[in-house]
Amino acid sequence: MAHPKTERTLVVIKPDGLQRTLAGEIIRRYERLGLKLVGMKFLVPTASHIEKHYNLDPNWKRIVGEKSIEAYQKKGLKPPSMDPIVLGDKVIDALQKYMTSGPVIAMVWQGAHAVKIVRKVTGGTEPLTSDVGTIRGDFVHDSYQMADTDGRAVRNLIHASGSVEEAENEIKHWFKKDELVSYRLVQEQILYDVNLDGLLE
Repeated sequence: MAHPKTERTLVVIKPDGLQRTLAGEIIRRYERLGLKLVGMKFLVPTASHIEKHYNLDPNWKRIVGEKSIEAYQKKGLKPPSMDPIVLGDKVIDALQKYMTSGPVIAMVWQGAHAVKIVRKVTGGTEPLTSDVGTIRGDFVHDSYQMADTDGRAVRNLIHASGSVEEAENEIKHWFKKDELVSYRLVQEQILYDVNLDGLLE
């Protein structure tokens, strides 16, 4: 079984993250956790690449549609459709416009519990309700309400994989195997060495 320190996750700094000049701050937050950057690229994604990304999980469109219906009903509003697939398609359309509006930085981070730790530090999907201290909570004030009013995707700076399985699929979608680098980071001795051998001269 693989050691937890080899877990990897995908992070994409979205166009608003770059336009807000927050790339360095976002990368710094993940580095300070002790995670290791093993892949990075700067690109403007195509609409088809984004569509495939959100459909890597065949249930994603239905689940996001169901959540959307539920959110409308909780607010006492009538959903634009009661078909979750129709609403899921609307969400994907909005995400395609958002994610292809400018360059993004795609990254692969490695380290123990990388998926959960990155999600924790990134904050919840809606910046308005994200905790202070998280990236989204500290740097964005967008909300589902504003996004719905404007008919667009929530601008929340970052995409971060939601599970280990999702991360594995997303990394394959964004990176070729030879674009990921295996190397030793000095701080890994402090983080993962069982006996801390060799610290004293």
